Amino acid sequence: MNDKKIYKRLYKDYTKLYLNKIIFAAFFSIIIAISTSAIAWLLDPAIKKLFIEKDQSLIFIIPLAIILAFSVKGISLYLAKTTMISIGEEVKKKLQFDMIKSLINADLQVIHKKHSGKFISNLTYDVNHITDSLSTGVLNLFKDSVTLIGLLMVMFFQNWKLSLIAIIMIPLASIVSKTLSKRIKKVTIEAQEKSGFLTTYLVELFKNHKLIKIFQKENYERDRANERLSQLKEKNKKILIVFTRMSPIMETLTGFMIATLIFYSSKLVAKNELDINNFFSFLAAMMLAYQPVRALSNLAMVFKQGLSAASRILPIIDQENEIKENTDAIDIKFNKGEINFKNVNFFYENQEGNILKNINLTFGGGKMTSLVGHSGSGKSTILNLIPRFYDIQSGDITIDGQSIYKAKLKSLRDSISLVSQETTLFDDTIKNNIKYAKYSASDEEIIEAAKKSFCDEFINKLPNKYDTIIGENGVRLSGGEKQRISIARAMMKKSPIILLDEATSSLDAETESKIQSALKILTENKTTIVIAHRLSTILNSNNIYVIESGEVIDHGKHDELIDKSEMYKNFYEKQIQK
Repeated sequence: MNDKKIYKRLYKDYTKLYLNKIIFAAFFSIIIAISTSAIAWLLDPAIKKLFIEKDQSLIFIIPLAIILAFSVKGISLYLAKTTMISIGEEVKKKLQFDMIKSLINADLQVIHKKHSGKFISNLTYDVNHITDSLSTGVLNLFKDSVTLIGLLMVMFFQNWKLSLIAIIMIPLASIVSKTLSKRIKKVTIEAQEKSGFLTTYLVELFKNHKLIKIFQKENYERDRANERLSQLKEKNKKILIVFTRMSPIMETLTGFMIATLIFYSSKLVAKNELDINNFFSFLAAMMLAYQPVRALSNLAMVFKQGLSAASRILPIIDQENEIKENTDAIDIKFNKGEINFKNVNFFYENQEGNILKNINLTFGGGKMTSLVGHSGSGKSTILNLIPRFYDIQSGDITIDGQSIYKAKLKSLRDSISLVSQETTLFDDTIKNNIKYAKYSASDEEIIEAAKKSFCDEFINKLPNKYDTIIGENGVRLSGGEKQRISIARAMMKKSPIILLDEATSSLDAETESKIQSALKILTENKTTIVIAHRLSTILNSNNIYVIESGEVIDHGKHDELIDKSEMYKNFYEKQIQK
């Protein structure tokens, strides 16, 4: 997306929404220009009438007019700035919301491609650059352009010859600005990358804090933090230095210009071609014009920063999902809830070789089916394909004979609950975590689910009971407690299909017993697919598939597999007989 397209997109989707407010700010920018020009022009009659002609009749009128001009300028500047700040914050919110909405709806593979810390950096660092270029840049473009035009009119009114000399400064400043703006875009991109690295590092730091403690890596992590902060500091310093380079150049240009004007003005005064009052009015207008010329020369760099940030934000907002519904998609009609994999082939993006190879599976409706195999054999992939977290490359997956690829995603996912080993909870109350599956649930329904999942017994021991805040990902709870809340949440959904991904691993015997009892209630008369490393938890499964390297090696009930499957027998002997 080139710069022109980015400008059009930002205007169409964001700036255009607040066009009335922008016109309001532009109106006050005109008032600022008029009042600023009036200040410069008033020096002409002030010097001529009050000092040269010593006319006392205007001794109050001119000073009051100057006060009025400054007051009007100040009030107008305040109104214009607050209006543009308001617009900037509105655009900021909309950009952030559009980005978050896109990420919420994004396919899993999109989220997994990029570290969450980099998305956070996009959401803060980049969006701020875009809103700065809008709230500051657009206002300055209006205000300073109109002000400069007004002051140039005063200058030409006083003396057109001097004005032609002064106006040379504008193209010179533009050339300098254009040169520096190319540099600012490159440095801004580099700074954003370093900001992303820093945010990524911070996310990892908080996530692995316990690991840092046990391996005593505090000094190592301090050094890493210092390195990343230093890198970001250097890039931000470069940005500020590039902006600051305008100052010595502009000051030097201004010095040359004023010196030239004074030299030439003295000649004009000596020839009686220029009055002293005209000169001072002209000089005031020229000095007041210095600020808008300087601000306008910086604008190119401000807009380049915004464009650079937008070039990273807009692709995230525009990200198209590969997991899509057909236009004629229908709701799934459940009968038994039988799931079939038919000649399914699947591989992950940027990965060689199929994870699943022409696989055929049948998961009986209302029954429990288990998947057994080594790590990386494709068991979790099978579970991820059923709710269409990923799409297969060939074959079909059906529920009661209906292809899931012809079904509405909402209808499909409404019918599935997932309980995994890596329990995911929100930094919220226990009540809100349980009813996340059904926000309309009553307190009675929440308590009932908690009792069935054996959560109620530990919840009632907490000071705030169901209103207890559990911390980031349930950090204030034990592994077993978090798992039971996850099961309660799945119960709230009351879906006909249950996916259990090693839901009882790494738990003590007593906790596992409670969770097994809770899972028995959850999965009763429901199509249940279980991945378990502990074979003791799946001995009563109606069917067990042995998976190896993405293929079905064998299947049957436990006793049948003991007799006919060497791999399953080997698993069993290592775990049970040991």
